[in-house]
Amino acid sequence: MTPSVPEHVEGRSGFVTFVGRPNVGKSTLTNALVGEKVAITSDKPQTTRRAIRGILNRPAGQLVIVDTPGIHKPRTLLGERLNSLVEQVLGDVDVIGFCVPATEKVGPGDRRIAESLDGYPRAKKVAIVTKTDAASRDQITERLMEVDALREDWAAVIPLSALTRQQLDVLTDELLALMPVGPQLYPDDVVTDESVEDRVAEIIREAALEGVRDELPHSIAVTIEDMAPREDSDLTDIYANIIVERDSQKAIIIGHKGSRLADVGKRARAQIEPLVGTRVFLSLRVRVAKEWQRDPKQLGRLGF
Repeated sequence: MTPSVPEHVEGRSGFVTFVGRPNVGKSTLTNALVGEKVAITSDKPQTTRRAIRGILNRPAGQLVIVDTPGIHKPRTLLGERLNSLVEQVLGDVDVIGFCVPATEKVGPGDRRIAESLDGYPRAKKVAIVTKTDAASRDQITERLMEVDALREDWAAVIPLSALTRQQLDVLTDELLALMPVGPQLYPDDVVTDESVEDRVAEIIREAALEGVRDELPHSIAVTIEDMAPREDSDLTDIYANIIVERDSQKAIIIGHKGSRLADVGKRARAQIEPLVGTRVFLSLRVRVAKEWQRDPKQLGRLGF
């Protein structure tokens, strides 16, 4: 039998992921815990498309937060692959945080996801009621009772607001206490294992998502063609492609006389410049890759 290690000798470290229906605030919560934007956010469902790791360091240990797509009923090959990615992450993490917004009653989708956690017996489970800043006290109380009743094995049930940071420390302490004893997995100065190019592509996609409707959000992908510092200048040149599925979508992204594309570039540049530490020349081109969400070859080329 392995002797237990006293907590003061070595800290705790491990992996946590947040699950829930799309748009319950998982990426916002990840960013709030890390203290820096590592995952893009949007009010569009299925904004997150990759397993993005954010790293949180505390004296007591290190949390590696794996932000994943929302679990949903897939309608395309992309949707199936995103769900498979979530399942893979859930099988590997130490703690699963199940998120439900305080502003919405627990529904069939929440119940299905809560029941599906039976498939991951290795992970400890924590229930998190999000967006408490937008809910009344009665709504929060009702939600806590509904969520508590979903499973008998919650290690904790915690209401919080990522926006106002209320109760974030409570969640952090609880998650760290549930992690295995061991050395930290990343150096102190690392906040994510995402490459700068990947983060830039996501920032551009977030800017492109703003204000679009219907099915268009799901049809948008972004690739970086080239990114390099300009010689004899404090500029970084970035050439990126915004990929859509139809010519009509291309017209929407570009807008009247290029006005919408220019706005996307302006908003993206404002976030990219602090990230790369220089002024940025950003060239955006909109390309059509017909039905890429359903095409295995195109999905592979786009990294899915």
